[in-house]
Amino acid sequence: MITRDVFQEDINRPINGVIKVDQDMPSIVEQEVHEYVITKELKKHFISFFNFYDDAFNTPTADIGVWISGFFGSGKSHLLKILSYLLENRPVGDTTTVELFRKKFGDDPATFMLVDHATHGETKTILFNIDIEGSINKDKTAVLRVFAKMFFNSLGFYGDNLKVAMLEQYIEHCGKTEAYRQSFRTRRGKSWEEQRKAFAFNGKYIIPTLMDVMNMSEEDARNWFNDRTAEEYSIAQLVADIKEYVDSKPQDFRLVFMVDEVGQYVGTDTDLLLNLQSLIEKLGSECGGKVWVVCTGQEAIDEIISVRVNEFSRIQARFRTRLSLSSSSVDEVIQQRILKKKPAATAKLELLYHDNDSVLRNLFCFSDSILDIKGFSGASEFAMDFPFVPYQFIILPKVFTEIRKHGNAGRHLAGGERSMLSGFQECAQKVQEKDEYTIIPFFDFYDTVHTFLEGPIRRVIERCERAADSGAGIQTYDVNVLKLLYLIRYIDNDIKATLDNIVILMADDIRTDKISLREAVRESLGRLQNQNYIGRSGDTYNFLTDEEQDVQREIKDTAVDTSAIVERIAQLIFGDIYTVKKYRFGKYDFEFDKMVDGVLIGAVSGGMRLRFLTVATDASEKASLRLMGESQGQAIVVLSDTPYYEALESAMKIRKYVKQRNVAQLPKSVQDIIRDRLQEANALEQTIIGDLIEAMLTGVLYVDGEILKLKPLGVSVSMKEDDLAKRELEGKKAKARSVIDQALEYLVSHVYNELELVDTNIESDAAILDILFGTEQLSLGGSVPNQNAAAKVEEYLEVQYRKNLPTSMADIQGRFQAIPYGWREIDSAAVVARRIFDQKLTVKDAGGTIQPTDPKLPDLLRKKSEIGKTVVSIRQIVSATKTKAAREFLREYFDVMDVPDKEDGLIAFIVARFTTQREHYIELEKQYTGHKYPDHVLVQKAISLIDDVLSQQKDNTALIDRVVASADVLLDNKTGMANVESFFKNQVTVFDEAVGMEYDLSHELDYLSKEPEANTALNQIRLIIVANVGDAKYVYRRIPELNGLMQTVRAGHTRLLDAKRIELLGIVRQCMEAIHIMAGSDSASQTIITAADSFYLQKKQRIAELKSLALLDGLVPPMLTYKDDTCSRLEAVEKPVPEPKSAHSTDGEKPHVQPKKIIKALNRQIVFPARQLESETDIDEYVEKIRAQLKMLMQNCDGIKLN
Repeated sequence: MITRDVFQEDINRPINGVIKVDQDMPSIVEQEVHEYVITKELKKHFISFFNFYDDAFNTPTADIGVWISGFFGSGKSHLLKILSYLLENRPVGDTTTVELFRKKFGDDPATFMLVDHATHGETKTILFNIDIEGSINKDKTAVLRVFAKMFFNSLGFYGDNLKVAMLEQYIEHCGKTEAYRQSFRTRRGKSWEEQRKAFAFNGKYIIPTLMDVMNMSEEDARNWFNDRTAEEYSIAQLVADIKEYVDSKPQDFRLVFMVDEVGQYVGTDTDLLLNLQSLIEKLGSECGGKVWVVCTGQEAIDEIISVRVNEFSRIQARFRTRLSLSSSSVDEVIQQRILKKKPAATAKLELLYHDNDSVLRNLFCFSDSILDIKGFSGASEFAMDFPFVPYQFIILPKVFTEIRKHGNAGRHLAGGERSMLSGFQECAQKVQEKDEYTIIPFFDFYDTVHTFLEGPIRRVIERCERAADSGAGIQTYDVNVLKLLYLIRYIDNDIKATLDNIVILMADDIRTDKISLREAVRESLGRLQNQNYIGRSGDTYNFLTDEEQDVQREIKDTAVDTSAIVERIAQLIFGDIYTVKKYRFGKYDFEFDKMVDGVLIGAVSGGMRLRFLTVATDASEKASLRLMGESQGQAIVVLSDTPYYEALESAMKIRKYVKQRNVAQLPKSVQDIIRDRLQEANALEQTIIGDLIEAMLTGVLYVDGEILKLKPLGVSVSMKEDDLAKRELEGKKAKARSVIDQALEYLVSHVYNELELVDTNIESDAAILDILFGTEQLSLGGSVPNQNAAAKVEEYLEVQYRKNLPTSMADIQGRFQAIPYGWREIDSAAVVARRIFDQKLTVKDAGGTIQPTDPKLPDLLRKKSEIGKTVVSIRQIVSATKTKAAREFLREYFDVMDVPDKEDGLIAFIVARFTTQREHYIELEKQYTGHKYPDHVLVQKAISLIDDVLSQQKDNTALIDRVVASADVLLDNKTGMANVESFFKNQVTVFDEAVGMEYDLSHELDYLSKEPEANTALNQIRLIIVANVGDAKYVYRRIPELNGLMQTVRAGHTRLLDAKRIELLGIVRQCMEAIHIMAGSDSASQTIITAADSFYLQKKQRIAELKSLALLDGLVPPMLTYKDDTCSRLEAVEKPVPEPKSAHSTDGEKPHVQPKKIIKALNRQIVFPARQLESETDIDEYVEKIRAQLKMLMQNCDGIKLN
């Protein structure tokens, strides 16, 4: 049975596989209608469309848009034309379209009734391809203009020139169309319909015609002809014209614009979308459902406006009816029109399938593809699709769509030159002479699109064909593989161009040996790659254009250092797959060195080593015996030969190549290629991780001299369901980590064999303090933890001591964290703390011994900033003799019995007690500030002695030696300090009082000389508080005498004060008497008297308050001065006021100018010296002497004034 004979219809019959909306020849229309297949999907679309359309007859609507979407070749244009034929009920032969569809809906009369009812009224359809009819130069009103053009054309006007069309419309409204055309023909000699295309060149005929037929003046006609603004046209104007037209028709008349390829024409152009939206909105709102717009596009309306959904939301509402065509509809059409089999052939094909079921299932098993790309599901599908395979119905529409997107020439596919229908027919014709075992290889579809591809694509295929013909490293089979790679070039998301998938796509016979076919394809790919026709990215192959081949060649020639590749592999392994910085073993974290080939990654820890060997390492270096020896203390992973290295090298070459090129200066086509290569590099880098993991899991593992065969333990990855790829990758990473973890666990157990010496782990500084203070909680058996570890540390320090080597805590930490111990630093610190508590070790910081109870000790044992300065050594024991002497002294000095006998306790006692004593003496010494208390030097010496003792506290032995050596001096000092202690406790108050009295009376010593007993007592006070304070041995027993002495001084001083007050009160009385005697009875005098009384009353109060003799004497001069001044004022009040003399004499003489008087000012105390007068004779002598002195003082002056 040959293939041609299985088909019910002649496979070579002419069919109109490509639907063009502008083809309306009767024969074409008849074939389109007769052979139209109503699939299940199309039936739903017919129901949806006619329901909405029919409803508009009863209920006016503004939602008059219909959007038909589907991939290229899905039958959008055919559906559009069929709808136009149905709506117009176009005649087909001797019947009508609707009658022909009655048969097609024979099994569904309800749907036919919808169609039939909608076509009862008159309908005019305007069917056009907007991509063809629209202007090449698209402006903001391009959509409006093409709609206007087609509308005017449908009315018989010249829509290509809207100015002409509007003129014709105006003439038609005036009923003068025939007259105009006849007048123009008479003048021009040719018809108007023929010449209106050359409108601009017929002015000399058009203007007279307008004047003749339309009664226009020559000026008006000429102005109109030359007016360019007459070409302007708006949406409102177009809609008004359309509305006027449909309103002139019967009520059930409908006008339908049927517009093909609107989606392609408008695209995502904002201006065109706005123009379309505005036009649809206006038609819907103004025409009330009498005008409809049906559009097609490869994308759904939602996808076209997805970028600006808010701005174009209204257009969605207008296109309420949306019909989306899927591939299943196309499959059904192809199966009905092309592949329908004869019943007998169907039975034979089904039997053939049953005989080869397993072969066919094995042959069509794709890898890494989406779920719906498959082979045959059963015998029925095999018979229906023969000689094609179901996957071809799925991926061919995607191929056509992508070819259209990637190249200008390929866009002709969207114009209708090629379709799915014609493609399948042509491929079936190629194998019509072959037998029933034949299947169509996918590369056969290349010829369907060949002539419409861009030149650079065709040239690559044609050059390859010439190379095959001439035997230049290429075979004929290779050409077919290259064609296939081009066809699937842009659909790698659906089916990857891997070797296995290419083998399936190249299968042309169900008897094919798949293994042999695989080898043939593999060799073919190798030849194509060697000749640079194709590239390879990991396990995926890709077609290369000429420019891509040039770029690929340059990329291949780009050198990348092996060391750079190895370094990048290391980054991927340790930065993405096995990111562990330290290996966790129980409670332990172990550092390990990281290495790939010979490159160390990061800092060297000196511990274990995890090493990976890549394919870049020489095979001799990966010999098993050699690695078993080298793996002592190491885990070595020999990575298997997966494509990770080749893929990484390719990606790095691409990136280096791009970095070296000035991409911005290259042609756009080359920039696009480089951009694709960068995407390829990204894709490669995404696969490298998986390949590396596979290389780790399938590699050979050497650990500490052994070859280990490890399997991943059970791992689970928690991620969202929609992250399937990430989930799978993370699962692979987890498996790799599991294997490495097992290897390191084995390595730890063999390398760190002294780890078990630490039998109890410590978790905090608080636990270390418990050890140092002896407060830790031991186990029930009472055994002390980590004794073996402590012995090991002590043993190490003994060796260091014998070598006379100082040992820091950092040395201890470093030693016992390293192989073979591996202890944690906190455990090492706890072990040292235990030996400190046992008084086996001494810790010093900055030269000073740190006591076990010092709270900062855990920091000194652990902190990185401290352990380098902390010195740990074997403890040197103080002799028992010195300890005993020190304890006896301390009992006596501090007057206590309970003095610790162990060294650490004794040291702590000494430091604490002397520190407290020193603080006490410091407080005593502060009291000397501002005072001259006795024995200041003794207190200072006491502080100095204690400082001397505490200066040795950094060393236990030195401290005890100093205490013993200073014992006698300290005891003597403390005996002397007993008087000082007593002084400040009992005597300092009276001492301060005496000092204060002595200071207060220091200015009244002359007065006290008149009181001999008080004067003598004051001198004794001064001897006690001043004269003896600086003596080496102060006599503290005299301090009690101060109270009696102060009482004597106080009594004498009081007597003097009383006498002085009596004296001053007498002066006050005398002054007041003198003032009152001189005062008159007038009011001015009384005012002066009142003020004087008040003044002297205040002085009396002051005399009673003051307790200083000197201050009391100081009151006398002001009182006397005030008395004299007051008397002078009173005297002035009593004297009559002299009459003023005239400024001019009566006789005309000049007035006499009085000279200024010279008055001497004298101190009264100088003129009247103090004297004791005891008789009248004394008085006379004193007065005479004063008189003589005053006369002498009056010489050479006009008067004297006594102050």
